Amino acid sequence: MKIDLQNKPRLDQYRKLKWLIFFRGLFAAVLFGSAVLIGVHGNLTFFSKPLIFINSIAVGLLILSSLYSVILPRLYHLVRFGYVQIFIDTLIITGIIFVTGSFSSIFSFLYLVVIIYASMVLSRTGGMFIAFCACVQYGVLIALEFQGVIYPVGIEAGFIFKNYNWNYVLYKLLITIAACFGVAFLSGFLSEQERRAKKGMWAMEEQVKRVEKLAAIGEMASGLAHEIKNPLASLSGSIQFLREDIPYDPDRDRLMDIILREADRLSALVNDFLMFAKPQPGQTRIVDLNVALNEIIKVFMADNRRSRRIEVTYELAPAIFIKIDPEHLRQVLWNLLLNADEAIETEGHIHIKMSAPDKNHASIRITDNGCGMTEETIKTIFDPFFTAKPKGTGLGLSIVQRIITSYNGFIDVESAPGKGTTFNIQLPREMPS
Repeated sequence: MKIDLQNKPRLDQYRKLKWLIFFRGLFAAVLFGSAVLIGVHGNLTFFSKPLIFINSIAVGLLILSSLYSVILPRLYHLVRFGYVQIFIDTLIITGIIFVTGSFSSIFSFLYLVVIIYASMVLSRTGGMFIAFCACVQYGVLIALEFQGVIYPVGIEAGFIFKNYNWNYVLYKLLITIAACFGVAFLSGFLSEQERRAKKGMWAMEEQVKRVEKLAAIGEMASGLAHEIKNPLASLSGSIQFLREDIPYDPDRDRLMDIILREADRLSALVNDFLMFAKPQPGQTRIVDLNVALNEIIKVFMADNRRSRRIEVTYELAPAIFIKIDPEHLRQVLWNLLLNADEAIETEGHIHIKMSAPDKNHASIRITDNGCGMTEETIKTIFDPFFTAKPKGTGLGLSIVQRIITSYNGFIDVESAPGKGTTFNIQLPREMPS
């Protein structure tokens, strides 16, 4: 089976297609059973008209459903498979309408059912495409019937001409087309809402898993970092005293410089580790996000070497406030901007967008067109000490996440190899005092 169980959108698509196959098979079984009951009640055989057509459609649907269920677990392109299945469904519905009276058939509503589940499985675009296919098929069927090219099963030739005129036919055709596209639009809208809700829920689930994992590490790490920090301070102080007391020697002095430099580097690493393990609450205040972001972006762009190779654009919005320690906000955004910078190997583009998705949240999106990340990397980038950089400590993004979660916010990432990365931060919105 080629379905990645860790890829929730693909797994969701797989489940929808599986349920679709099941209900199609159920519909075929009901259709066949109904035809059998009618045949028994009317003393008709399997091959009697029009039962032969209904039975053939039902058996064909059962065969198709069995075939689909065998093929589905072996496929990679689920969306294409969904399009093929549902397009075939429209052809079958057209066949059902034809054998049950064509223009007079009461089963034209089945097009609407197909359009609804097309929107659920294939999104809004798929629903509109299937609505178009259904309208074309229905229009061609009616046109051929009224031109005398085909005649519905069991209806005398010319019967429809005696009962309906073209004005009524055109009216019903337009109503059917309007209904198809109206249902496609509404079901597509609801489908998109459902997709956004699921995406948000999946992001929150990932966030909760990361927070639970990091909370357990943080408790242990906090005590360990303090135990390391004290001996380091003693070591640095002792070397300083020795340097002052013993006679000058170039080689010995060089070794002491190395010791002090490495001790400082370890101390900085421990400080970062402490920030990850237990971020300090800081001095929180209500911050105008527009002003704060503007200042941080200007400082980031002030580096001439960076501004020559990277184009930075931004969209800021007024009157959006959050409650946070400004230093924590600067640390979060600076880390993400540096990550975007380092992901762009030569020349590239970074875009920062600030918005308010609703009245309770503020959103900051940082997008680059750098090297991007694989799905495997995305799952581990917030883990402590994970880094793809030669000189990185692997704590930058872990600290970013810990700071954001400490303010009841969350961070999400979207990326693909060669297509860049987008970090999306959401923080609780505050009213200005």
